Amino acid sequence: MTIISISNLKGGVGKSFTAAQMGYTLSQEEKKNVLLLENDKQGNLSKLFGRYNRNGLCPTAQLLMGRGTAEEVSEETEYPGLDIIGANMSLLTAGIELQQDATENQCTRFESLKTARNRAGNQYDYVIIDNPPDIGLNVINALAVTDDVIVPIKIDQWALEGMDLITGQIEQIKAINQDISFAGALVTMYKNNSTNTAGVEWLKRHDIKMFNTFIRYSDKAAESTLFQKPIQEYSPRSGTARSYRQFVQEYITRAGVK
Repeated sequence: MTIISISNLKGGVGKSFTAAQMGYTLSQEEKKNVLLLENDKQGNLSKLFGRYNRNGLCPTAQLLMGRGTAEEVSEETEYPGLDIIGANMSLLTAGIELQQDATENQCTRFESLKTARNRAGNQYDYVIIDNPPDIGLNVINALAVTDDVIVPIKIDQWALEGMDLITGQIEQIKAINQDISFAGALVTMYKNNSTNTAGVEWLKRHDIKMFNTFIRYSDKAAESTLFQKPIQEYSPRSGTARSYRQFVQEYITRAGVK
């Protein structure tokens, strides 16, 4: 099993979208068993797969509060081989309660992800965690069990300046998870213009590890979220869909030679 965290301290860069496309491609096209964990209280990933419930204690909050294992709180999606642990605003309350509880280990709440199995009893090949743009205890718990961190990045000055913070946090988390690795920055919403070209050159000059694939911008991406479908299903020929398929292949190839 490989546990992947999709993370960036900046919002609006395509974290949830990237988690969804990776989960869809790995499960539907690569025929892998995949579990999505939504670690963001906004619930966008749950909404995309029709598993959002605004009421009650959400599955991720239950996991964070020790009220069940990953197997017990996960749900099937309509896509074979793809399951999800959803979230809502109750995740915020769970994080506050966990912060106040200093009597127990606060960084081991997602340990059951490492051995989680689907309804058929098969261990997941991939767990993909969609993290919020912060570094709360829910994110620390996610990074504590993560193998690879992928950082979606939209080219602008604020995003570029935040890369050193992200890589620094990954180094700090190695105190509790020696196996964590920065897989690379994934440029999203890419347009073939001078701004994006300059941003990519900035990343290269600062020796930021990057994926060779850039996720191309397309209006179809926003449309797909409105219709609650992965872009590969909604508009498989769009530049965004083709980019994500190429990116997943690049990630698989890199992971195979680590």
